[in-house]
Amino acid sequence: MRRFGRALIASALTVTVVAGTAGWATAGAQQAVTGPPPGSAAWRADTVLGRPLPDPASAAPREVALFFAGLSEQEQRTLARRHPEVVGNLDGAPVHLRYEANRRAVTDSHDPRFARLAGPGRQILAFDPRGRGQVAQVYGELDGAAHVAVVVPGSDIDADTFDRPTDPYGTPAGMASALRGATRGATAVIAWAGYTTPVGVGLDAATGKLAEAGAERLTRLTEGLDAVGAPDPVLFCHSYGSVVCGLAAEDTDASDIVALGSPGMRADTVADLRTEARVWAAKDPSDWIDDVPHVEFAGLGHGADPTDPSFGARRVPAGDARGHTGYFAPGTQSLAAFAAIATGETGEVR
Repeated sequence: MRRFGRALIASALTVTVVAGTAGWATAGAQQAVTGPPPGSAAWRADTVLGRPLPDPASAAPREVALFFAGLSEQEQRTLARRHPEVVGNLDGAPVHLRYEANRRAVTDSHDPRFARLAGPGRQILAFDPRGRGQVAQVYGELDGAAHVAVVVPGSDIDADTFDRPTDPYGTPAGMASALRGATRGATAVIAWAGYTTPVGVGLDAATGKLAEAGAERLTRLTEGLDAVGAPDPVLFCHSYGSVVCGLAAEDTDASDIVALGSPGMRADTVADLRTEARVWAAKDPSDWIDDVPHVEFAGLGHGADPTDPSFGARRVPAGDARGHTGYFAPGTQSLAAFAAIATGETGEVR
């Protein structure tokens, strides 16, 4: 009974912190964007190749990869031209073809919010204009990469805030660029804003609803990487993104999962994640996430602190990072450690 009482109090504290942390505003509930990409109905009905096209809703990435492998380059480009929104988001499709399709999809959207995504040199791996917009961008060459990393962001990230200049290391684009630089170009890094994130610090951020939908999309991304021959990725999961990674851990084939500034991973220990990946955790002393109670009760809160020794994660040094978004800042111990993990030099992490 006493334990129940403590849990109830901690749950109430979670709601209080989530609703009233200084400088953060509550927000209305977000509806997760799920299901196949826009244009899927027209894709399914298309007979231009004289045979059925793989169903975006049900075809596994490996099936998609085999389908495209059987097409000529002209046939592939025909599909990308006729159905850019589908091909650009189809995990298992050739990477270069997805870039081409997404350039067309961004241009065809005629939405000024997304215009910059069509800029020269941008390698957009996924683009979905629905809702607040979702996007994934590759830094480096994914084809033939020796190492691959995926940055999974937390709250307030969408197509519009994907690379905001006012907080570069708090965005997936800034994190990915910094990590790529820290590995001296040895790692292809995907900045993945591929799920509906919470807005502000409200009830969405305190529950796992959006993370559950995000975990399914993250799992499919990693399956798509495997289908095109990429190495097992390292997942860098920031803030609410670590909840997504925790829920996806069992179903992804990541080599490593790094939780940073985490409110919890919906698990009490590393063993509860049921993953063969090495699990790492980082939290700097000035991160406000430490003020959020690490509990999970009645659907609120995300469980144990991954940096607590009892959780069992490997600790990443982060003493010189600053605040909740300083982990990827150049010159920090945390960024140096992330680079070592991304390139498989884990013995260099101290």
